[in-house]
Amino acid sequence: MGNIALESLAALAPVMRIVSLPRGRHRLHTMPTSAGYETRSNPSYSWDGRQRGKTPFTVLQHTVSGEGNLLYERRRYRLKPGSTMLVIVPHHHRYWVEEGDHWEFFWISMSGQEAVRIHRTIQATTGPVLRLSPDTIEHIARCCLRLVSGEGKTPGAASAIAYEAVGALYDDVFGSPSASTGADEGTVIRSVVEYIRANLDKPLTVPELAAESGFSRAHFSRMFAASEGLPPATFVLLERMRHASRLLSSHALLPVKEIASLAGFEDPNYFAKVFRRHFGTSPTEFRTTGMYSTLEAKADVAS
Repeated sequence: MGNIALESLAALAPVMRIVSLPRGRHRLHTMPTSAGYETRSNPSYSWDGRQRGKTPFTVLQHTVSGEGNLLYERRRYRLKPGSTMLVIVPHHHRYWVEEGDHWEFFWISMSGQEAVRIHRTIQATTGPVLRLSPDTIEHIARCCLRLVSGEGKTPGAASAIAYEAVGALYDDVFGSPSASTGADEGTVIRSVVEYIRANLDKPLTVPELAAESGFSRAHFSRMFAASEGLPPATFVLLERMRHASRLLSSHALLPVKEIASLAGFEDPNYFAKVFRRHFGTSPTEFRTTGMYSTLEAKADVAS
């Protein structure tokens, strides 16, 4: 396909268009809010996902050259050429340029129930940083170019362009599965599940689990969700919670900080926050009230 749209977009840089159109009686479920191409080199370029209002919207931003930074749920990502960032607002994240760096990128931001829903589904599978095929990048760049060039002058036309970009992203992540390696997929997933349970004190990122399976990240995530009924990252989190609850129940003298580490959490405060969110009680309260059987049953239902 080449990079005709991307090159045409870069030739316009810096360029940005805020998409502001009159709303009809019915809100469209996917609507672009802004699109553009620019290079940033000033540390003042910094966005906090908790301080951009309460109306949900998404940012799909592809790095062309240079390097950006993303802090997402306590993990830092380097956004290098070829990487695509997908974040949803409001959310606890920040992306920025460091002193002395430059970050060249194009982006499309969009709002609407369907845009947010699909992007959440994609993000649950891939995380906030994706490696897309060149054809997908070109396709999304073409959508961006159409928006900044003035196409989409009516709500329906603008929505169609945004939804086309969403569809291109969706097809890249969930489209045709990669070629089979000849291994039985059920056996592979069972092996990965055993690996997860034996290594809960380790990071266990989706890319690492995909490498363990021998499949691409996207194909592994599809296989895992079909087999276990959950995205791999969610499955890992539930297994960590089960492991922590067992340790709290059976090791009365083991410090909560050490249990957090054994369950794969470097920060005991973050561990306590996640534990309470899942089970409605803190690790210390759980231990003193003897709620193991109740919480174990709840975890089994959730999975």
